Amino acid sequence: MKPAEAAPATQPRKDTVLIIDDEKPLLDVFEAALSPFFEVTKATSAREAEFILHKKEFKVVIADHLMPGGNGMSFLVRAREDYPHMQRILVTGYMKPEMLMRSVNEAALFRYLLKPVSLPELVKVVQDAAKAHDVSLTSH
Repeated sequence: MKPAEAAPATQPRKDTVLIIDDEKPLLDVFEAALSPFFEVTKATSAREAEFILHKKEFKVVIADHLMPGGNGMSFLVRAREDYPHMQRILVTGYMKPEMLMRSVNEAALFRYLLKPVSLPELVKVVQDAAKAHDVSLTSH
């Protein structure tokens, strides 16, 4: 029998991503799509996400807009103040264009994604956001 090959010691750490959504099946789908590329942490509420943010740093946060006990948009606005380099992505099922523009400005969103989210698009946007995070750190 051939011994199992060990992962190379120089394997880079995956970028960290926090996903917040009150719909657990959607969280699981997003995690499955992102976990080959990122270290994914999930939260089912804005409150739980705030608790997690105090314990760990993330390059990217993805928040659903409408959730019980606080919406994702106001969470992202607060996150911008406390973690300015963390890139923020909003996922929404429906929003009026003027509200969306205000939200994009208030939370300084990296991007917003409309449901149903295409998983290849999700992965690409999060990869771009992680790169933008690194650029924002080096440019200051």
